[in-house]
Parts: sequence; structure tokens; C-alpha cells
Amino acid sequence: MRRTRLALVAALMTASIAHATPPAAASPAAAGAAPAMAPEPADEWLWLEEVESDKALDWVRAQNEESKALLTTQPGFEPLRRDLLAILDSDERIPFVSKQGDYFYNFWRDAENPAGLWRRTTLAEYRKASPEWDVLIDLDAINKAEGMNWVWRGANCLRPAYDRCLVSLSRGGADAIEVREWDKSDRAFVEGGFRLPEAKGGVAWRNANSVFAFWDFGEGSMTSSGYPRIVKEWTRGTPISEARVVYEGKPEDMYIAGFRDLTPGFEREFVSRTIAFYNDELYLRNADGTLTRIDAPNSANKTPYREWLILELREDYTAGGRVFPKGAVIAAKFDAFMAGGRDFDVLFEPSETTAFVGLTATRDHLILNVLDNVKNRLTVLTYEGGEWTRKPFVGAPAFGTVSVSAVDEEESNEFFMVVTDYLTPTTLSMGTVGSVPEPLKRLPAFFNAEGLEITQNFATSKDGTRIPYFMISRQGIEKNGKNPTLLYGYGGFEISETPRYSAGVGRAWLSQGGVYVVANIRGGGEFGPRWHQAALRENRLRTVEDFAAVAEDLIARGITTPRHLGIQGGSNGGLLVGNMAVLRPELFGAVVCQVPLLDMRRYHRLLAGASWMAEYGNPDDPAQWEFIRTFSPYHNLREDVPYPAVLFTTSTRDDRVHPGHARKMYARMEALGAPVYYYENIEGGHGGAANNAQSAFMNALAFTFLKKKLFPESN
Repeated sequence: MRRTRLALVAALMTASIAHATPPAAASPAAAGAAPAMAPEPADEWLWLEEVESDKALDWVRAQNEESKALLTTQPGFEPLRRDLLAILDSDERIPFVSKQGDYFYNFWRDAENPAGLWRRTTLAEYRKASPEWDVLIDLDAINKAEGMNWVWRGANCLRPAYDRCLVSLSRGGADAIEVREWDKSDRAFVEGGFRLPEAKGGVAWRNANSVFAFWDFGEGSMTSSGYPRIVKEWTRGTPISEARVVYEGKPEDMYIAGFRDLTPGFEREFVSRTIAFYNDELYLRNADGTLTRIDAPNSANKTPYREWLILELREDYTAGGRVFPKGAVIAAKFDAFMAGGRDFDVLFEPSETTAFVGLTATRDHLILNVLDNVKNRLTVLTYEGGEWTRKPFVGAPAFGTVSVSAVDEEESNEFFMVVTDYLTPTTLSMGTVGSVPEPLKRLPAFFNAEGLEITQNFATSKDGTRIPYFMISRQGIEKNGKNPTLLYGYGGFEISETPRYSAGVGRAWLSQGGVYVVANIRGGGEFGPRWHQAALRENRLRTVEDFAAVAEDLIARGITTPRHLGIQGGSNGGLLVGNMAVLRPELFGAVVCQVPLLDMRRYHRLLAGASWMAEYGNPDDPAQWEFIRTFSPYHNLREDVPYPAVLFTTSTRDDRVHPGHARKMYARMEALGAPVYYYENIEGGHGGAANNAQSAFMNALAFTFLKKKLFPESN
């Protein structure tokens, strides 16, 4: 079933960082002019924000060469790079699929197809160890013919025939995409079909001859965050300039979109207006083209589904004479709600240890997925006799990250189940609700996990809050303070860090004797909205306090010492580890800071930065800058401070988090004499890499740096 807000979150903020991991809504601050602010002090490194200027790129190449000379010549670099690439290219990886009509579709990259293949097969073939695949699109062939480096961003195919698809391609891995219509029967792009040039936006089918387009239509058509402000209805055979405006948002909005629910019997059209992070409006488009706002809280995630309207609450909500707590998930009949009814059923109500993850719809059931102390728990919900019944989900493990998806939510109660944890290779199973699922595919063990164990521990933050964290280490680990330890964190945008199998971490770190730790700090979603809201804006430093508490707990327990403790984070996690390096430098020996935000005075003026002001605040408001400054690493650097070694990595093609953040921070720290390294991939977008070879190289750099700085024998 569609979960519009979480899909937007994943698309707009999360990074596909191998930690190493992908995944990504955003929004600007509330409307209204900010008070006048004193002029900014001169920034001698401002020129590094000129992404593709000759001067800036010459500087980038010089830093890249220096870092490559220092790291790629280390004895373990090349074997590690080769191993990581072999893992990424391995034919033994699970080819995850989605069903469209009679076929199961997959996008696949390997050594022979670095850009990738879009392909399909039947269920009978898919059950085999080596299925036969029907290749539909060979992206490497397209790149060769066009002299481009397109990166696959998906195909939206029109149901029920699924014969026409809107294919999205990204130049070098950026968020901006080009959209082209493709015909499965002809195996070709449609001459004169729907096609839009590179921009940030989207296109969604209405029917075979019209689409919703939310795109860059020219001057004034994008928000201050760089996303679409206008959605139009575009008819086949007409120029986009003649497309009819459906809705026009405000410049300070974050993202405007339109979509049609094509569920048989429940076809409806909607316009979504994302004003700010977790602040949006959803409109039903009537037959005459008018819009009716769905009168639910802006903070709630609103999901129309068949005859239901499902609300995921982020604040207490009073309706029908009842008070529903934030974090709850409630459902009402859609038509009755639109007519003024407020009779809701509770599908989930949070406790101190539980948080909502998602709902998966099959033909007759909803599968409720909940985190309980950061462990997945599944329940089957069925509406019968005028009420929802609950039964345990059969076949899910007691530990690990568990996700389910419907095979075909209109036709059957079959589902796919993916199970993973830090040491157990991922398994894909298939089953029917009420029966034990059958394993279909298993990831091979890409590293030797014998003798390793996973433990969940708790640290106490500065304000007394218990912060959970997972530690992966050798059984009976010697607590002598000498264990090289890598601590990973994110802490933002209500994104949870749950156990998952990372062959890269296993090969590069755990198999070398390192300890790996993942902190479930506030700002994330491990305990629902309250966990996220506890670290917003003026409370942002709680992420630093929580992360520091985990580091201090590892040291107090004798697992490691600052000399052997490293940290890693990307995107918002890059802001986190940047702050740790600057505010708590005494705790760490090495920092890997990937595609980061670091200059919080100017972040809202760079690329998509304005869309995150609800998370961080508005630096143009002097009162807000006072607290933002406390977590702006670029502004908290000081002379004569012994900073830990830091490796900054970013991408020239990152059009979400500006590469100027990493460039300027590195330059300023280098000028202060800090031990810093820098590498910028010219391609890659916010994920940092555009293909497996680039991913392997970037991750080999990071782990070689960490081993060089943290392992006893390396110093």
C-alpha cells in the first residue's frame, strides 16, 4: 500500500552510504519573513561552493590525488577494493523482484553490466537457483549509444497491462532525473511519447493518455528547496506548455505532487502539498477538477487505501470524542470521513518500547510491522464482521530486521518476507498469510561470522535517557580498551537504524578483528515520533549527547579507548560525526564524514537545504541561529584544538547536500593544522557513487583510513 510521506523521506534525505549502507520528505520552515540578521562574517572558502568552476575542481583534483597517494598505497587497500567489488558484483546476491501482471521484475548490476539491466522472469523461473531472465532495457547499451552515464532511477508502469512505462534516468547519479516513456511491446522508447528533460520532480500515470507532471516548468515553477511547486495534467500528443495546471503551491512550500490511485474500484486522484517536514496537506481531486482537502492533521501521514483512510499520528489527535496519542495508527472509512464522520478504529497504539514501522496490504489482510526495543514484531489485521481482528504473524524470527511486501495485493494473500541481521546473511522468503513462508533466496556468507555475536546494550545520555545500541564483536571479547571500534549513527528525520547484513562491513571491519557498533540515538524513529521530536531544532545537541554517551559507555566497559574508537556517518549522519569531531574531539581517534551537512549558517541556501529547516531551524532568524550555531561544525572550529583525523568524502554530482559543506570544512580544518583527508567522487549523487566500482573504491578508502588510524599495528 502507498505510504506517501515515508517514500518522500527516503527519496529526499537518506543516503545510500555503505556503513555502511540508502532511503529518503523534506520541508522548509514555517512561512513568514525572518527578522533582519547581522551580515555574515567573511568566509574565505566561499568560492568552494562553486560546484563546477575550474578553480574549485582543480582544488578538488589536487586533494583527491593527495588522499589517493596516502590511502590507496596502503598494503591492504587494493585487496579490499577488489573484494568489495566482487561482493557488489557477485551473481550470488539476491535479485529482489516486484510483480507486475504475470512477471517479476528486477534491476541488476554486475561486472559485465556496470550500469545495469532491467529484466523480468516468471515465478517458476525465479524459484530456480539460476533463473532465465528476459532483458528489457540494457542501460550500458543506452549509455554507449548516447555517450552518457545514466543511472537507473526506476520504471513506473501503467496497470493493469503494465505495457507502457515512465522510465527515470539520472545523469551521474544526481537526484535530478530525465523521464522517458517506454513501450514493452516494441522494447523501445516511445517516439513522441511522454518525455521530460532533466529536473527534480516526477511524473505519474492518470491513464494511458494523460499523466500528472510535477516538474521544472521554467522560472518561478520550483520551490525555494528546488522541488516542484506546480502539478499539471498533461495529455498525450500535446506540448507540455499546454498542460493544465491542477494545483500551484507557494514558493516557500517544499514539494507539490499529484497521483492517481489505480486500485480497481477505488480509483481516485490526489494532490499532495508538502509544506514542511512532517507538515503536509492532501487533497482529493473531484470529477470537476476542484480539490477537497482531507481534514486530518498536517503532521499525520495520510494514506487513502481502498475504502479506508489510514492516519499515522505524530501528535495527539482528538476525533469522534476520543483522544488518539501521537505514534498511533488509526483507520476510518474514507467516504464517511469525507462526509464528516470521525469514527476511527485503532490499528496500533504505541508503548514506551514500541513504534510503528509500516502496514503491508494483501487481498484480505493488513500486516502490521512494529519495532519493540528496535526489534521487528509482526501482526496480521483482518477486517471482518465490522471490526479489526488480530492474529500473530506466522514465520517471523524473534531477532533481526524483518520486512514484508505483498506479492500482488489485489489478487492474493501472498507476501515476500526479507529477514536480515548483522551476522546472518539476508534471506528472501515467500508465503501466504497464516502459513510458514518458504525460503526462496539466501545471500551467501560473504565473511566468516564464526565466533562473532550481537548484543544490545544501553547507555545513559546527559539528561538520563537510556540510549540503545547494538554491538557486534567476538564472543568473550577482551575488555582491555584496545579493540578497534567503529561507531555508526544517523539520528535524524525519524529514520530508524535496525540490524542488517552488510557484507562490506563484515569483510572490511569485522573479519579484521574490529568491533562494530550502531547507536539508536534520538532524532531517529526507533521509538516513534517522540524519539524524533526530542532532537529537533533547539534540542539538536541531544544527538551529540546521545552519541557521546554510547562512546563513553564503550570506553567505560573497556571495549575500547579514544585512541582506537572511530565514528562514521553520512548526510545527516555526516552532520552528527562532524559535530562529534568538533565538540567532543577527545573521544575519537578517527572520523569518516560522508556527503555531510557542516555549514549550518548557509545550508538552507544550498541546493535542497531549505527543505530541512523544520528539522534544524532557520539560520536567517537571529534567535534560531543562536541555537543552530551550537551544532554548526564549520562555525565551532577553534585553533589549538587536537582534532581527531577526519576523512571527508562527497560527490560533485550530489544535488541534494551541497559538496561545498565537505570542501569548506576540510579546507578550514587543514588550515588549522588538523589531520584531515579529502576525496570527492566526480559522479555519484547523494549516494556517493554511480556504480559498483565507484562504491567499492569509496568504501575501500574509508575502511583503509579507519584501519590505518585505529588498529594498533598500524601506528
